Amino acid sequence: MDYLNLIPRPQEVTVSEDIWFEAHRSICIKTHSTFNELIPLVTQELLSMELTVQDEPAETTIHFIQDATVAHQEGYILEITEDTITVTAATKAGGFYALQTLKQLALSKEGKNLFPGCKINDYPQFSWRGLMLDCGRNFFPVSFICKLLDLAALHKLNIFHWHLTDDQGWRLPVEKYPLLTEIGGWRIDNRTKKFSGKVGGSYTEEEIKTVVRYAADRCITVVPEIDMPGHMSSLLASYPGFGCTGGPYTVEDAFGVFDDVLCMGNKDLFSLIEDIFDSVIKLFPGKYIHIGGDECPRTRWEKCPKCQKKMEELGLTSAGQLQPWFVSKLANMLESKGKIAIGWDEVLDDADNLPSQLMVQSWRGIEGGKKGAATGHRVIMSPSTNGCYLDYRNYPDPMEMGRQYDTTTVKNSYDFSAIPEGMTAEEAEYVVGGQGNMWTEEVYYGRIAEYLLFPRLSALSEALWLAPEKKSFDSFKTRLPEHKKRLRILDVLYYDGKLE
Repeated sequence: MDYLNLIPRPQEVTVSEDIWFEAHRSICIKTHSTFNELIPLVTQELLSMELTVQDEPAETTIHFIQDATVAHQEGYILEITEDTITVTAATKAGGFYALQTLKQLALSKEGKNLFPGCKINDYPQFSWRGLMLDCGRNFFPVSFICKLLDLAALHKLNIFHWHLTDDQGWRLPVEKYPLLTEIGGWRIDNRTKKFSGKVGGSYTEEEIKTVVRYAADRCITVVPEIDMPGHMSSLLASYPGFGCTGGPYTVEDAFGVFDDVLCMGNKDLFSLIEDIFDSVIKLFPGKYIHIGGDECPRTRWEKCPKCQKKMEELGLTSAGQLQPWFVSKLANMLESKGKIAIGWDEVLDDADNLPSQLMVQSWRGIEGGKKGAATGHRVIMSPSTNGCYLDYRNYPDPMEMGRQYDTTTVKNSYDFSAIPEGMTAEEAEYVVGGQGNMWTEEVYYGRIAEYLLFPRLSALSEALWLAPEKKSFDSFKTRLPEHKKRLRILDVLYYDGKLE
């Protein structure tokens, strides 16, 4: 078996011939306090493996050992012998990833109730291994998001980027601005008679807390995105005074880039944004907040008297300079609240002195990432041109599901490298990793999302786990059929066609 058919492929695997750990036996869990939070999940997974969990004495043991000398904070050593499974890790995350490896092995048992004797030494190449789901264009229930988090965890991803607002919907509750969800959460959808009328929704505070807890239990950080100053139709439809023209505005039922954006000269603008951020911070304990910053036309700012007055006050010579001023204000506001801002690579346009703590997410290719790293910003690579946009078609056929803009094959996703060619070693130090992005303009249901995500997300997870010199697409192709069996057992609808 090629690396025990695991995805992402472990760094090192040694298989012990003729040694097997037998399931259908009682097992005792012994843990260091570092892993106490994992016990409910470990118990749940062991029961799903048809093992009986009990106190001592038991026939077999799973032993979680904390060892600060394990090479990587998310690394682990997994040893399976005839009567013992031993997990050695420095942190809870390492222990959790060992559990996910065990889960993959369990999903491959096929009724044999045997786990191969082996020793696995494993750790990730990058600290940021993410998946973005756009819930602004189309609303997805918490049940589907939790399913997706389980699948992300199975692939050892550790970031869930939750895109919560866009022109077509506002999903985040903000107590001081209730119309954001009452009006901004809904749009008219006239695709067919069946869908004619309002569609959408928003998440309650309790639902968001549920997602955040569920993710944290799986060592996944949730990064909320509130996209501004563009893509603001849902906010402007709710509170038109924050636009340059005063409206009226509607929550968009079309997709694209729209001229109506936040008015940079509105005296109450940053009070609004601070209230939004306070709502976000109350619900999301992670240290990152994505502020968007992409696809913001300057058309309204060039003609708006309030924006022109603001430019004069600031000594700016072009409307384009308003955006870096705005982004800097937001980044500094979030830093004062103990958070780190992330922006799409447009935040670098027309900008000279952005706050150094601002992180840059490169999507218009790799150049934004290179520029961000060269100017001292930490960088997340998710270029639409290099296998990271998973809403594109799997292959170029007009009858194939997915957006028609372009094609992302499984091989494209596997070949992705978060460190692009031409980047110096010094610049590469600023690259924290990468992620796959699932935009949902044409993704109306979870099943469509699953079909587009898998197995490309499986390929991307390996591209973020292994160093480039350790990757082998031939090896991945050999392991993929067994992995597809796991996906079937987990009730995942995946693409099953050509890989390249």
